[in-house]
Amino acid sequence: MHIEPGIVTGAKMLLSYGTGAAVAAYGLRLAWESARKRGIVSVVARSILATVAAFSFFEVLPHHPVGVSEVHFILGSSLFLIFGAGPAAIGLGMGLLLQGLFFAPLDLPQYGINLTTLLVPLFGLGALARRIITRGTPFVDLKYRQALALSVAYQGGIVSWVAFWALFGQGFSAWQSILTFGGAYMLVVLIEPLVDLALLGAAKGLRQLEGSPIVTRRLYAGA
Repeated sequence: MHIEPGIVTGAKMLLSYGTGAAVAAYGLRLAWESARKRGIVSVVARSILATVAAFSFFEVLPHHPVGVSEVHFILGSSLFLIFGAGPAAIGLGMGLLLQGLFFAPLDLPQYGINLTTLLVPLFGLGALARRIITRGTPFVDLKYRQALALSVAYQGGIVSWVAFWALFGQGFSAWQSILTFGGAYMLVVLIEPLVDLALLGAAKGLRQLEGSPIVTRRLYAGA
């Protein structure tokens, strides 16, 4: 997932360095809070699995350039529901970095932009989850409407940030490309909640994972 090179250039890139550093710091804070509750081994294990998953989503699943960016099945809500917010943030950040290092070096200058675009919606997703999922409800018991709300929030956040960066870099001349990208990207919302529920259904059938350090505690237990 990336903003096309050349959309944001020059001194305007300084903003992306600041936002990228801020979201990275917040993601690490969430991971540290999780480590205090579950232990560092659990956070490291979940972060590694989230990184492998995110990298696979970026490189293996279908992705096509559309307008100012690319349409991807990022499955950020799935990463959040299975691994938790902190490990999911690390996984997305590291997956993005590995993609840039090994497959798309031209994207590395835009790393702060792309990291911000992926992580701010993830943090918003966490806030929404606390509002629409009751404290006693394990994630494996989510309903479709809840999975849909989480997916819409995450994908809508990504589209909003892509639009922001495009307008920030190119002005209103980019509006047609933004609309093209946004329209294509929101089609992901039709599929992602079904993927979320399929993964949660599989997890529900794997009760031996309950209490495991490789999944978030909330997957099987209420808050």
